[in-house]
Amino acid sequence: MRLLILGASGRVGRHVVDEALRRGHTVTALVRTPAKLGDVAGRITIIRGDALDRGNVNAAVHGQDAIIYALGAGNVRHTTLFSASTRILLEAMKLARVRRLLCVTGVGAGDSKGHGGFFYDRILFPLFTKGIYADKDRQEALIRDSGTDWTIVRPASFRAGDQADHLVMVTAIEPSTVLRRISIGEVADFVLDELERHRFVHQSVFIGHP
Repeated sequence: MRLLILGASGRVGRHVVDEALRRGHTVTALVRTPAKLGDVAGRITIIRGDALDRGNVNAAVHGQDAIIYALGAGNVRHTTLFSASTRILLEAMKLARVRRLLCVTGVGAGDSKGHGGFFYDRILFPLFTKGIYADKDRQEALIRDSGTDWTIVRPASFRAGDQADHLVMVTAIEPSTVLRRISIGEVADFVLDELERHRFVHQSVFIGHP
């Protein structure tokens, strides 16, 4: 497939780029600082620009088969980046007639809030990520109402290394559901698996390990 990856130079996005290339897909990256892509830059198409610039996004979306949204907000407590950039992206997808969208948000978005384990739910979320996830909730609502063939991926908290036990994928979160950890590599694998297999179209998937 021809894939546009937003956030390709970030932690998740760079892993997604590597996995997409390994599987033989053609990758385009919309990035503000191409140098952050390192040695992968020569193997992909790079559009230097900003996800909040309509012209940049329209140019990047044109001709793609699917979009992977993996933007991060950096070291901030509050933001409107996710909802604002998603509005622009969805308009560009409609204009270019691109239907497939896979968006990585995280534990704390939607009904995954309160299901990340004691440390994340009681310390990290209220002190550091609550404001970010308020905007991710707005982002997810825009995607659900977009009419695209969307999948929202909500990874558990990132832990270094590969996990030995089986990845849990939850689309109907129960009160007892708790997923505490996942590796970034597992997220990249899941994202590309979903784009190739279409198992969770029009669903939000909470992924990780107990």
